Amino acid sequence: MTTEDEPLRLDGRVAIITGAARGIGDATARAFALCGATVALCDRLETETFHGYEDTVSHEDGTPRTLRRVLDVRDGEAVAGFVDEVAAACGRVDILVNNAGGTFAAPLLGTSESAEERLVAENFSQVTRLVRLVVPHMPHGGAIINVTSVEAHQAAPGFAIYAAMKAAVENLTKSLALELAESGIRVNAIAPDALSSAGERETREQFLVHEMPFDPVHMPPLGFFGSPDDAAWATVFLASDAARFITGTTLHVDGGTHAAGGWRRRN
Repeated sequence: MTTEDEPLRLDGRVAIITGAARGIGDATARAFALCGATVALCDRLETETFHGYEDTVSHEDGTPRTLRRVLDVRDGEAVAGFVDEVAAACGRVDILVNNAGGTFAAPLLGTSESAEERLVAENFSQVTRLVRLVVPHMPHGGAIINVTSVEAHQAAPGFAIYAAMKAAVENLTKSLALELAESGIRVNAIAPDALSSAGERETREQFLVHEMPFDPVHMPPLGFFGSPDDAAWATVFLASDAARFITGTTLHVDGGTHAAGGWRRRN
């Protein structure tokens, strides 16, 4: 079996996925592994299913099939050590999925400078850091997928800094696609929305508690909510040979939310 026979297969490829303990990151890790990739995962959360230093060895040469590390992507030293460890263990990094990020509900005037700095670090600076660290280990044919949000493409009252940083990553994706094209590295993004996950529910609950004057769309045009798996398989596609001629593009995984703009489904 070759990638020409099944272009979504990722056999023999090494993928770093950040924010992999739950939600989209966890679903992406499982989808990549199902498609044959070696996955190196990191998250600051140490959940029941995500434990530091619990590696799975299944390759004949003894290299890990799954490598998990608990770390904060805002910690530059920890991230550099993680990337070096993956490169040393696996020899290269073929795919980088910048999924880690986070936010909280608060109007801009209620967001302190220190809180703003944390949002910038968590949603933008760590992305550029990982790109700088990983690309030297990435061969021709590599792929970077940045996870942004529908908020990168619309106003987000109560989440202004977060949305601005996601928009910055969306623009960064286009610029990197051109800068890295000569190296044969593709750079794309996905912009999820309306996916039922713990993180999505927590953010919506915060929004309601703060009684923001604007109400987000509750039901996407397709009439049902998606799941983290929908974002995961879109990411598999962008990382695979099936998307070998796609770069600098954002794929909206949102049930039509972005296309709808201000239109709302009545039922």
